[in-house]
Amino acid sequence: MRLCDNFGRPLLNLRISVTQQCSYHCTYCHREGEDEHTNHPEMSVEEIVRIAEIAVGLGITRIKLTGGEPLMRKDICQIVAGIADISGLKDLSLTTNGSMLSDVAKKLRDAGLGRINISLASLNPQTYHKLTLGSLDKTLAGIEAAVKAGFNPVKLNMVILRSINEHEVSDMITYAEKTRTILQLIELDPINLSNTYYKQYHHNLKNYEEMLQQKATNIKQRQFMHNRLIYNLPTTTVEVVHPIENTNFCLHCTRIRVTTDGKLKTCLMQNNNLIDILTSIQQGANKEKLEQLFQQANRQREPYNKTLTTI
Repeated sequence: MRLCDNFGRPLLNLRISVTQQCSYHCTYCHREGEDEHTNHPEMSVEEIVRIAEIAVGLGITRIKLTGGEPLMRKDICQIVAGIADISGLKDLSLTTNGSMLSDVAKKLRDAGLGRINISLASLNPQTYHKLTLGSLDKTLAGIEAAVKAGFNPVKLNMVILRSINEHEVSDMITYAEKTRTILQLIELDPINLSNTYYKQYHHNLKNYEEMLQQKATNIKQRQFMHNRLIYNLPTTTVEVVHPIENTNFCLHCTRIRVTTDGKLKTCLMQNNNLIDILTSIQQGANKEKLEQLFQQANRQREPYNKTLTTI
């Protein structure tokens, strides 16, 4: 079974925000499009796994755990193990700042986590601390541990900021080659940022793409990941991620989200049509009722930018 919305976009990916807590304070964080921290309890392991089970039963095959910082949860390995055990799931991944990863990388891999994305905005300790208030050494240790644990792939998320780290791309490519990781160059997204911050630090990625086109042995498109381009270089791979404020990105969106308080969120850009699934779970709703909530959310999915309306 596969759900498609009214614009012909299949629903294949689920991002579950398991916490709003974070050990870092990255200036560019969009918090998965959620409003600033709210006072509500986190979902339990059982509740998260139940939502994942319903999603996979409806044809969603890829799940990513996000936050906040997912590793802030002491039960993150139990969450991973519970979801990894769901029949039909093809891909389970997690995003992290990497600061606590060195202690749990192998445990997460043993629990069934397949892939991992690690935020790495700079290789300069002072710049890194300025952007995150965190420790570069801890994150680099986390990257090393993730590679050693056998995650495939380990992706490095580098948000490009004008006059801050834009000059570090070549060094980051070299680092990705050295660590056998994949580099993702991410254009700054205005979500949950002030206009002043966005205008000051936004940097177009066109020049990097021109450079990558010259160096690449081949270039591919990820069809169900917003048609993003993958540049395969002789010794590493670089992906380029543009913000969602464009028709091509929206036209090929295959995602739905679950907020930290258990609501289905149909679009990163919108919080005005959330559907509460957690309350129904807590009230003992059966599988059919929970599937109906997912189906309702899918019907509400639509491209935030609608200039193009068919795939």
